[in-house]
This record gives sequence, C-alpha cells and structure tokens, in this order.
Amino acid sequence: MTRSTRERIIDEALRLFAERGYSATSVAEIEAAAGLSPGAGGLYRHFKSKYEVLAAAMHEHAARTRSQVAESLAQLDTMETASTALDDRLAHLCRAGLAKVREESELTRVFFRDLSQFPELVAVVREGLLQPMFDAITTWFRAQPEYARADLDWNGIGAVLGGAVVHYRLFQETVGESPGHTEKDQFVAAWVRLAVGLVPSPAPVS
Repeated sequence: MTRSTRERIIDEALRLFAERGYSATSVAEIEAAAGLSPGAGGLYRHFKSKYEVLAAAMHEHAARTRSQVAESLAQLDTMETASTALDDRLAHLCRAGLAKVREESELTRVFFRDLSQFPELVAVVREGLLQPMFDAITTWFRAQPEYARADLDWNGIGAVLGGAVVHYRLFQETVGESPGHTEKDQFVAAWVRLAVGLVPSPAPVS
C-alpha cells in the first residue's frame, strides 16, 4: 500500500524519535527520511511544527489501538469455548498481547524517554493505548466460562498479567535480551500456567 506524504512524515518521524530522541531529531532530518527535500519546508505543508507531528503520531496510534483491541476481542470471542481448550485460548491472548506491544515498540520508546515533557500526550497514550490493552485482558477473563465462579479482583489480575506481557517486550527493547533469558514460548507457557491456576476448584459434591 502506498503511503501518503503525511503518513510517511509521521512514520519516519516516530522512527527517528525512537532512535535518537525527540529533541535530537530535526525537521530537516524528518523531511529527508520521508523523501522530501531536507530544509525546504515540505513538512510544514502538512504540520505546523515538529511537536504537531509527534502529537499526530500519538493520537493516530491510540485510535488504531482502540480499533485493533475491539477487533481482537471479537476474534477471540469467535473461538468456540466448548471445543477450544482454555490453555489454547490463553496462549492466543498472550501472544496477541506480545505482538501488539512489539508493534508499538517505537511509540513505547518515545513514551518512556520523551513524553514526560508533554503531559497532554502522556494522557493520550495512557487512555488510548495502554489502558485499553489492560481493559481488554480484564474483559476477556470475565467472559470465559471457566472463571465464572471465581471471586477475584480482575482489575488487579489484569494489571499483573498484562504488566507481565508489557514488561517482557520492554525488557527486550531496552536490555537487548529476554528477562531471565526466557524464550517467548517459555514465557507464554508460564503465563498460561499462572492464568489457569486462577480457575476455581470444582465445588465439593455433597
């Protein structure tokens, strides 16, 4: 698919912000990366400033995440709970979360390094990208029949299990290797085992 000039500017700016930092990236560098003549002002035909490019990237990624989370939940809902083992459903959920965090690796690097100076954009990412991921996990668990009798703090559990997924990918991004030298399949298997442990024991037969 051919990207528009505006899309190229956003994509290349986010890549450069992730690699070099927001302050260290110039408008001319963004223009060159987007295929425009550096220093000729091509960026300003689409955005008023470098900050506006950053804000557009945050808003558009957040909007895309909300849409993707809704689609992912719909796809998970189509899995027949009667014929698909809980372990398989959990593994699918965990892998989907890992894939999403990896997809947003550039944005998360910018978020943790540069956005403290832009609290209004922190709120955009928090409410549009991070919280929907945690909310999706909580919603999914509550919808599974195996957990129907579990009297648990699902918001807390969603924070723990969702946080593990986010941390796994962020650790790889920042350190360059997996936490505890754990391969992805090992991580998913451990995550599933912990989640299965939340299933309440069968009620005693009277």
